Amino acid sequence: MNILEQTTLESEAVYIFREVVAQFENPVLLFSGGKDSITLVRLAQKAFYPAKIPFPLLHVDTGHNFSETIAFRDKLVEELDLELIVRHVQEAIDKGRVTEESGKYSSRNALQTTTLLDAIEEFKFDACIGGARRDEEKARAKERIFSVRDDFGQWDEKNQRPEVFDLLNGKIELGQNVRVFPISNWTELDVWNYIEKDQIEIPSIYFSLQRPTFVRDGLIWSASEFVYKEENEEVLDRMVRFRTVGDMTCTAAVESSAKTIEEIIKEIQESTISERGARIDDKRSEAAMEKRKQAGYF
Repeated sequence: MNILEQTTLESEAVYIFREVVAQFENPVLLFSGGKDSITLVRLAQKAFYPAKIPFPLLHVDTGHNFSETIAFRDKLVEELDLELIVRHVQEAIDKGRVTEESGKYSSRNALQTTTLLDAIEEFKFDACIGGARRDEEKARAKERIFSVRDDFGQWDEKNQRPEVFDLLNGKIELGQNVRVFPISNWTELDVWNYIEKDQIEIPSIYFSLQRPTFVRDGLIWSASEFVYKEENEEVLDRMVRFRTVGDMTCTAAVESSAKTIEEIIKEIQESTISERGARIDDKRSEAAMEKRKQAGYF
């Protein structure tokens, strides 16, 4: 990506952030601690500089996050003096709002939906800013930049507003809210090139390191107490990194020697596997992501 393309994408994202604050009363930035949400924080800083970012960050914590991601989240919030709201999937499980999965492919990833919708209702957020990109997955390619959710938090992919000439319509009815995607038009490489150009710090989980892992179904899993493992699945130290950061129960690693941003970019350019190719939650069915989004998932 050349400088002109980077500037165009950055300008579009900054414009979207400013439109959110202009059109909505109570926005929030959905923060996972991954590269996309970290990039959103940097873009929000630029959109409102020299003022502080004028909305809080919300992290839906599954309880099975990578420790490096949580440590980075807390460090970033402290350094930038941001407001952070954390809501826990475990609380929804304890209250009987959702049921913990069990077995070989059990994950808390889908359970985040209930916790997210509860947080939106608790704080009356009318716009939730997220780092989804259209190149990630076909269901996300259908999203508008301002994507309306009904009063049940559900998404109707067949009934979306047109967005032409960068005109963003934030008008919503009582009970509705909007998901906003400022980097919707970016690609994975666009994000990494921007991180390199702006020298943005990211969690160590993205860089290659010797990590205890085991192999199942051709994928490399973190040997964590949270990840189901058969007795015959051998744990070995492997040189791996994580290309996408989610709940560790559904996020596999990739073999890699990339220890710098430059090396990561080169690796992605040469890769024949998609970014979410190591996300087992997307492989539960052909329309797994779309069904989760229809129910209110990010």
